[in-house]
Amino acid sequence: MKLETADNRPLLSAVRLMRPDFLPVVYLSACINVLMLVPSVYVLQLFDRVMVSGNLMTLLAVTLITLFLLLLMGVADWLRTRQLVRISQRFEEMLGSRIFDSAMKARLVAGARCAESALSDLDEFRQFLSGNGIFTVCDLPWFPLYVLVMFLIHPAFGALAIAGASILILLAYNHHLRSGEGIAKAQESFRQEQEFLHGKMKNEDLIEVLGMHESLRDRWLQRHRNHREWSMKLQRMANQSGAVTKFFRYSFQSLSLGLGALLVIHDQLSVGSMIVGNMLIVRTLQPIETFVGSWRSFLSARACFERLERLLADFSDSTVSVKRIDHIGTLTLTNVAAWTPGRRHRILAPLSLRFESGQVTVIVGPSGSGKSTLARIIANVWPEIDGDVHVDGSMRADFDPHFLGRRLGYVPQDVELFDGSIAANIARFGEVQAAEVIRAARAAHLHEIILRLPDGYDTKIGNAGSRLSGGLRQRIALARALYGDPDLIVLDEPNSNLDDAGNKALAMALRHLKAAGKCVVVVSHRSDLLALADRILLVQAGALAFSGAPEALLAARQGRQTRIPDETAECC
Repeated sequence: MKLETADNRPLLSAVRLMRPDFLPVVYLSACINVLMLVPSVYVLQLFDRVMVSGNLMTLLAVTLITLFLLLLMGVADWLRTRQLVRISQRFEEMLGSRIFDSAMKARLVAGARCAESALSDLDEFRQFLSGNGIFTVCDLPWFPLYVLVMFLIHPAFGALAIAGASILILLAYNHHLRSGEGIAKAQESFRQEQEFLHGKMKNEDLIEVLGMHESLRDRWLQRHRNHREWSMKLQRMANQSGAVTKFFRYSFQSLSLGLGALLVIHDQLSVGSMIVGNMLIVRTLQPIETFVGSWRSFLSARACFERLERLLADFSDSTVSVKRIDHIGTLTLTNVAAWTPGRRHRILAPLSLRFESGQVTVIVGPSGSGKSTLARIIANVWPEIDGDVHVDGSMRADFDPHFLGRRLGYVPQDVELFDGSIAANIARFGEVQAAEVIRAARAAHLHEIILRLPDGYDTKIGNAGSRLSGGLRQRIALARALYGDPDLIVLDEPNSNLDDAGNKALAMALRHLKAAGKCVVVVSHRSDLLALADRILLVQAGALAFSGAPEALLAARQGRQTRIPDETAECC
């Protein structure tokens, strides 16, 4: 279902679309709260009619009617719960995919663990929609009904109910003012603690080998103490507020009995009405007390909603690219410059390059010069850029990223595999087509190695490929990049963990790709791949220092030229 986001509030738009789903909740809440008066009416009938007349048939009739109405109330409550669960599930179905896509885009831009936190926010808000907090929100608007009934019993009871409710509301507001900042601080400290723990647990072997255990433990304890202090502070405030609220609720409950006794003594009220007034004041003040008790969960759900709203507003494309692509012939960068996330510092100065089919380009340069950034721009995984990127004459942003990704192969500098089988990783966790998986493995000269493993292509690699050697992970990543016969292949340091046999396999794979007319871009520190290159790009200090044939670069380095040719303007 398409959400109208003209107001740039996609979550709010989703809630508006779900108004028909909330209507049954409103009707059922009305039914439940009206039927909540049944026990009070039953008590009133017992004291003022049955006990006066002594008629057992009246007692039986009133009791059966009361049980039937209470059964209706239970059914209505059950139906309301089911409807709220359906609403929460539909909310997740409508926005889950968009939130995941936006979170991954935010992670790409900001580098934060947005996917995990955003999905946690979605899950927390979904639980709020089907939890006790939303029941309080549904029942709280019916507070005036009970006050009205108490006024009908006697105006003094109504005044007492208003006084009690006013005090509880003031206490709730005071609790909100005191705990609002603390809740935000506690949530932020918890996120920092979890992010720190998650990042370090991925490298537990390195931590143990290098003796980093104690220092990292101390750093975690510092974050944990910070979170604990804020949590304990919030808990103390909640306990204080709960104790004060409970004191006033019990006080007004007792005062209602005293007031009722006074009215009975002066013949202004019956004994049954006195007991009913006591029951109603309890029912009147209970939703407010419950609301105060669930205030933290309410604020937390609101914070989750606002974070998700900002995420979708900042990282969700207003227009969805639907243009498909079946082949990448040329990729052109025009005055493209790269920036760090947040656009604080420029990493690459503006450059213009053209990459064509059948061409192998090797990017060289010292560490930190911007080689990997240029590779990521070509692979469409570096969003903070200026300038234009065209694919076959059309803007790359106009193409559907899903179809664009099918025509592209990429091996990052830090190889990341995922928990699953080798076949699933090579197939990019799509539908595993055995013939295509084997073809990609053969292209990476990996097929025989996989067959020697205990379970072959079904071998489980563990989390992030932890059960495999660095060289084998790199070669599986190469096979994954070649899966689907892509047209543009970007390899960032593909031989950093390879042995001699792996280097030979990589060289043969590059020759095969060149012969097949593929556009190949390789970042490398090693000179053995220069012989395969049609063009060398030398990146120094964030600028393109040279673009040309390998012979020209070698000649310049050997002093056979007075300067390095500047082919930046025309580097096709």
